Amino acid sequence: MTMTRKNALYATLIINLLCCIDTFSQSIHILYTTDTHGSLFPYDFIKGKDISYSLANVATYVEGVRDTVDNVILLDAGDILQGTPSVYYYNYISTDSHIIPAMYNFIKYDAVCIGNHDIETGHAVYDKIVEQMHIPVLGCNAVNKANGEPYFTPYTILERGGKRIAVIGLVTPYIPNWLPEFYWSGIEFKDMIESAQYWMEYIKKNERPDAVIGLFHSGYDYSYDHQAADDKCNENASLLVAERVEGFDVVLIGHDHKIYNKNVKSPSGLEVAICDAGTGSRYIGDIIMTFKDNDSRPAISAKVVSLSETKPSEQFSKQFEKQFNAVKSYSNKSIGYLAEEIHALDCLFGSCKFSNIVHASMLKHSGADISFAAPLLIDVNLNKDSLTIGNMFSIYKYENMISVISLSGKEVKDYLEYSYDSWVSNPDETGHILKLDKKNRLASRYYNFDSAAGIKYTVNPFKPKGKRIEIISMQDGTPFDMSKSYSVAMTSYRYNGGGGHLLYGIGLDKATIQSRNIRNILSDLRGLVVKDFSEMGGNITIPDFDNWSFVPESKVEFFINNDKELF
Repeated sequence: MTMTRKNALYATLIINLLCCIDTFSQSIHILYTTDTHGSLFPYDFIKGKDISYSLANVATYVEGVRDTVDNVILLDAGDILQGTPSVYYYNYISTDSHIIPAMYNFIKYDAVCIGNHDIETGHAVYDKIVEQMHIPVLGCNAVNKANGEPYFTPYTILERGGKRIAVIGLVTPYIPNWLPEFYWSGIEFKDMIESAQYWMEYIKKNERPDAVIGLFHSGYDYSYDHQAADDKCNENASLLVAERVEGFDVVLIGHDHKIYNKNVKSPSGLEVAICDAGTGSRYIGDIIMTFKDNDSRPAISAKVVSLSETKPSEQFSKQFEKQFNAVKSYSNKSIGYLAEEIHALDCLFGSCKFSNIVHASMLKHSGADISFAAPLLIDVNLNKDSLTIGNMFSIYKYENMISVISLSGKEVKDYLEYSYDSWVSNPDETGHILKLDKKNRLASRYYNFDSAAGIKYTVNPFKPKGKRIEIISMQDGTPFDMSKSYSVAMTSYRYNGGGGHLLYGIGLDKATIQSRNIRNILSDLRGLVVKDFSEMGGNITIPDFDNWSFVPESKVEFFINNDKELF
């Protein structure tokens, strides 16, 4: 063999070696959950039956991936601490060792993001969670007012397969619009875009990561609830951050309980994967991040996987069997006998005992003249049977409190006009009393559908917007005066801005709302209902206020019956 042929052979070998090196790839498998809302066990403690989704199912999926591949990252985008008797029990009843850190440590999550409903549990709960977690709780835009530093961990660096992966946490800054300040005292919630920009620059300079993951408890639709893309502290700014802050490779989001799996463009035109894995441990985000030596950025492949066919982890279930039995015993505790069947759907069509459960407790404990309340679920039927602690979570889902505010008679009417406009349409034009989307589902969120108690009134859906409500009298028959001031009870969520009823319906700014405050009842509303039922001595009686209806009766009956059949 001549030198020329030898050189040619060497050259070919070198080229082939370089090609192999060039095509070498390193993959990192990212799994994430969001908005688990206390769905920990494959059992519904509210309805008393097995279910096909839970954190136990998540554990099985994670175990399967870890058994198959190396370099796995497991994350959660928040709203962990609220939603079921499981977390309520360990938030407020058995408070020594919380179940959430125990479970998340057991499954070996790498990081979680704080959510608004986690903040809703109060400092005593979420501060303890942070201490008991063996992993960072993220939220770079939640800032400690005392020193200007992040209250939670701003970011974390995870090393997998020789790669440094930064995870930046952000939480919706809209929390002060929903929760009284004592829940988040000492914390200021900053704009997500500005915070992401600051921490991205800091991380790029000081950590030099190979990739950056956004872990955001904030939704996709920045226009929700009258908001605009350029509004400061937009509630759902996840998409805006992905599109306006350079440097993210993948953005994992939550808060809106939707399923998303899309690619969007960064400011420089690079693709950013954005993924939303729904709610309630029903789904898991499954993302593969592949590094190739000849590429400056990793390639992203993402999917959202249903866990309905995934069996619960036996190891997980065995580990937490004691906690399961404790929650089940607590949930099954009877608080009295309900002598009639009650349907939540009826709340949309007239005065209804399901709503009256909440109205009665609000009026009793607040001492207010009038109460406003919405159904938090509409697919619930309370059977003629023993009512348990677990059942109470189907009556009232959240740990809201009661706030009392002074409103004029005209403001009460304007509030109701705004509220009913969110779910009422003109049947002559649409064929329905309810506002429905193209799939004949409610077009708006029913937890904003406030009705009133303490007054008698009618709703005429055939009249123009703003002229549908006629207030006849107070509940006891005394006159209702448009110019008089009334004490009005509502949930702390509504008082602090949720739904926009006070801000957009009446036109009150936040300073005026605060100046009108009469009192706050510092007990969760569900707990007050339980107390009231327990004091009835075994037989639960729900008042029949019979205080509002759609009119004219002869004309609306047909549409009401048709609309009910849709559900």
